[in-house]
Amino acid sequence: FDTEAGRIDRSSASGEINPFDLNALEAAVQLKEKLGGTVTTISMGPPQAEDALVKCLSMGADRAVLLSDRAFAGSDTLATAYAMAGAVRKVGDFDLIFCGQQAIDGDTAQVGPMLAENLHIPQITYVNRVEIEKDYVVGTREVEDGHERIRCKMPLLITVVKGINVPRVPTYSDLSDA
Repeated sequence: FDTEAGRIDRSSASGEINPFDLNALEAAVQLKEKLGGTVTTISMGPPQAEDALVKCLSMGADRAVLLSDRAFAGSDTLATAYAMAGAVRKVGDFDLIFCGQQAIDGDTAQVGPMLAENLHIPQITYVNRVEIEKDYVVGTREVEDGHERIRCKMPLLITVVKGINVPRVPTYSDLSDA
């Protein structure tokens, strides 16, 4: 912790992917394998986050984008969602954005929904099953009394829970190819 700046010093931390985001990546790659398309991963963090993006590529992502600038240091969820929305716009057309349900460092579950709001697209949160029906996504999620199915036209954003899948583990050759 940097007491002068009043924020966490992550300069010596290794780049690790949030476990919920691994489930989001796996869901995106599975859809790509089934239906075609392209998976682009976007991360915001220090330069060492590049290692995490290499892992994303080895798991089946086609492109990786790192937003890294000292100006982002100490960003709250609102600033993070705003920066990520700018990156999504820069990357270009998309049908579906997958996010993990929350980050493990803050557990707020706010960045995904804020990102959807910044992009002016609908969202389905806490999804544990995804189906594609032409231009629509059907997201299923567990609720207190059972399951809820929500059908929504693309483009949209969904946040996924850990129960949606088991993320693949890249092999050494997958990592060296990335």
